[in-house]
Amino acid sequence: MSNEKVVKFAQELLMEEERSAISPGLISTKIDQVLMFKPAWKEGLDRDAAINELVRRFSIWVGADSTIQNDEGHKAWLNAGRKGDWRYWQRYREYLEGKMSVVAVEGLDRSTDTILGMLEDPARDGPWDRRGLVVGHVQSGKTGNYTGLVCKAADAGYKIIIVLAGLHNNLRSQTQMRLDEGFLGYETRPIADDIREIGVGLIDRDPSIRPNYVTNRTNNGDFSTARANTLGITPEQRPWLFVIKKNKTVLERLLGWIRHHVADGQDENGRRIVQRLPLLLIDDEADHASVDTGEQVFGEDGAPDEEHQPTAINGLTRKILHTFTRSAYVGYTATPFANIFIHERGQTKEEGPDLFPSAFIVNLAAPSSYVGPAQIFGLQSTSGRTAGLPLFRPVADHTGGDGKGGWMPHTHKNGYVPLTDRESGLPLTLEQAIDSFLIACAVRDLRGQGDAHSSMLVHVTRFTSVQKYVHEKVENYVSGLKQRLVRRIGHESSVARLEQLWLTDFVPTSVTAQSEFPVFADDASLPEWSEVLEMVTQIITDVDVRMINGTAKDALDYADQQGQGLKVIAIGGDKLSRGLTLEGLCTSYFLRTSKMYDTLMQMGRWFGYRPGYIDLCRLYTTDELADWFGHIADAAEELREEFDLMAAAGSTPRDYGLKVQSHPVLLVTSRLKMRSARSLMLSFSGQVSETVSLFSEKGVLQRNLDATASLVRQLGTGENDPIRQRGDSTQRWKGRLWNNVPAVQVIDFLNAYRTHPDAYKVNSVLLAEFITRMNIERELTNWTIAVVGSGRGKSFNLTEDLEIQMLTRAAEVSAGKYSIGRLLSPRDEAIDLTDEEWLAALDTTRKGWKPDPARSKSTEGPDEPSGPSIRKLRGEGISGQAGHPERGLLLLYVLDPAEAGGHIDPLLPPVVAFGISFPSSHSGTKVEYKVNNIAWTQEYGGAD
Repeated sequence: MSNEKVVKFAQELLMEEERSAISPGLISTKIDQVLMFKPAWKEGLDRDAAINELVRRFSIWVGADSTIQNDEGHKAWLNAGRKGDWRYWQRYREYLEGKMSVVAVEGLDRSTDTILGMLEDPARDGPWDRRGLVVGHVQSGKTGNYTGLVCKAADAGYKIIIVLAGLHNNLRSQTQMRLDEGFLGYETRPIADDIREIGVGLIDRDPSIRPNYVTNRTNNGDFSTARANTLGITPEQRPWLFVIKKNKTVLERLLGWIRHHVADGQDENGRRIVQRLPLLLIDDEADHASVDTGEQVFGEDGAPDEEHQPTAINGLTRKILHTFTRSAYVGYTATPFANIFIHERGQTKEEGPDLFPSAFIVNLAAPSSYVGPAQIFGLQSTSGRTAGLPLFRPVADHTGGDGKGGWMPHTHKNGYVPLTDRESGLPLTLEQAIDSFLIACAVRDLRGQGDAHSSMLVHVTRFTSVQKYVHEKVENYVSGLKQRLVRRIGHESSVARLEQLWLTDFVPTSVTAQSEFPVFADDASLPEWSEVLEMVTQIITDVDVRMINGTAKDALDYADQQGQGLKVIAIGGDKLSRGLTLEGLCTSYFLRTSKMYDTLMQMGRWFGYRPGYIDLCRLYTTDELADWFGHIADAAEELREEFDLMAAAGSTPRDYGLKVQSHPVLLVTSRLKMRSARSLMLSFSGQVSETVSLFSEKGVLQRNLDATASLVRQLGTGENDPIRQRGDSTQRWKGRLWNNVPAVQVIDFLNAYRTHPDAYKVNSVLLAEFITRMNIERELTNWTIAVVGSGRGKSFNLTEDLEIQMLTRAAEVSAGKYSIGRLLSPRDEAIDLTDEEWLAALDTTRKGWKPDPARSKSTEGPDEPSGPSIRKLRGEGISGQAGHPERGLLLLYVLDPAEAGGHIDPLLPPVVAFGISFPSSHSGTKVEYKVNNIAWTQEYGGAD
């Protein structure tokens, strides 16, 4: 504990110094000053660890949030004067400063001020209703953000605060604990007599401000009418907190109690309503179960779970809001895809309006210490993904070659017994993952992080019976290793294996992390192997292998563990899928379960903050899952770019919702969120469609090559090797470009070209139909077409008079499929812009750009226009440049299969890939995308 206290007080002393002057030497001086005041803190102080922690805290920077809002009917109210005596926030702020960088706390203060200010003043009379959405990066601290919002809302005068937290007891219980620490200040127990102060309650102990609670931290501590009836509601003085799980029965109980015990009036229809008390309702994981998609949640046995019908939860949440004449709703999510598909429905008498965030949407930026998808998987670019932290380890030994046999095939059923010919009963990669975890725990101890928790997550199946089997085998493996290492009998081969992993994996990874990602791995120095081995032998006796099956005990253990941190290997299933925090998550082992979306969200749990041990973390998963996560990360990034543009242009959430509702990139996610839908209505306006999943069959490739050659022959001479002025420089392309091509030629090409069925974003027949429909609106009638070559690839004669140098793209080739990373770049998308248009698009991009370390390491603005701004300029016009919604852009690329890498037939014809950049449009034209629902569910499973 002395380290935490010394760091906190030294941080306060350092706040008075210039940031640029803060060095390890100055930090050491401040630590000495603190110890002069409190000599007792020298006992047990790890000075090096304290200095490293303070260096890390003062090197953090926080990005800028981005906001879209609609102020219709809203009165601005929040100012500095109003915040003068805010005790809940003050003590939470002080509590946070003991745990994290002051810079990050200031960022949280700013963003919660913004969110609260867009809600209504709780003291404002008359009816009001504000609804917003806060989008954070995955595992970036959303709970901390809404705890801060709860504190400020209570200070401002919100009296009833309801937090909807997850579908399972363990997540609700964990959320209650976090709010006990950050808002209530004491442990919520079933018997209220025994007040045990924790968290903020140790900072400001005044019982007169202690908020009331109705729900408690135990597993069964959810809302119960019996307990609520004993309370006698008089929250005019102090606010009341309810932490509720998203369960139909519990929400019905809460709604009934509000109507019978809290309501103090009736509306014109005789409906009981609450007039005197303002409500704040926070919806954690707001894309989960709260969205009315007609989706049905299924249990582990495949039977529908009537309790969890999302439509019921959506309806009850709306009824609770509608019962209060003054209410505010704030949804929090990292995956806003489903929220954006909420329909704009007429208001119903019972439910009121749907949960669309009509007042505001806030995109939270992350601090520079955040490790997210971009930091692990890199960001997509034309030369493949940019390098991420070298922590991903591919798993391919869990199935037979066809995905059906092996230890854990994709489509196993309940009761399946995993088999392998290895002595441990585990595949080699899982043994390596466990060994990696043990080494990570040992090095963390040697780095002075022994008091911190360390966790490993194993998620390979959704069935409890199969989890039990895996749990038994993992426990046996750890126990056998423990016996060999501790007793030193037959331990030689185990030690040799661990040392080999250390030398071939940990040593080079830490070196790479430190040299290429110093912001995350600034202190990634490694101890000697002899020290590590000795420490592994000590800590292995503390490793607990546990099956997480949704009881509160699993959530409680971290909080109850004092002193030495827990070291847990958690064998998890669906109960772990959302939100339950595994503290100090070092190693993750994921296989695709039949619920693919669920698995992706679990993988997302792996992101977050790993101060002082990021180089020790490992993510073991399949190439397929890593690929899919990359797709969703790219889609989220594209959404954020679009959002930045709309924020700069003063758009409202409704504009954004309409924009995104038909976003083809999100097809996969939205399909999983709208399982009952048989078709989706799509618009490609303002989007880019590119083929990244292509055929590798000779016949289809020849057909696509012929279709391309046929189009080029019709186009005539064109412009060879186009050159364009771009501000102070010029850009050159190899290839040929044609202007003013009639749409019919593009439509004919698309109908002749065959896109791969796995290319969800690009269906040539659908694109042809969309262009035909847009022609009726007199849009997309006039096309620019370019065949883009490389400057150094092999030459190929596409037609008699067009020789093109083929592009080289690294590709993964599997049965019938040739997959590349990104095809287009914004540079290519701007090929048809004049210099003035290009500069206008760049200006718009810069105005919308916000620094956010989770998206880019740069604190400088972009030097090229983004894809969304190019498409906006072309369609609507910006900065004095006229729009040309009639102007589409088709880009054709010829890829050299011989340069794809991997095993590929050298006699294959060149692979033609295309990209289409569609101008944005106000026409609202859409085309129907029909989905074979059964086939989809068989392939990807459903979503929770």
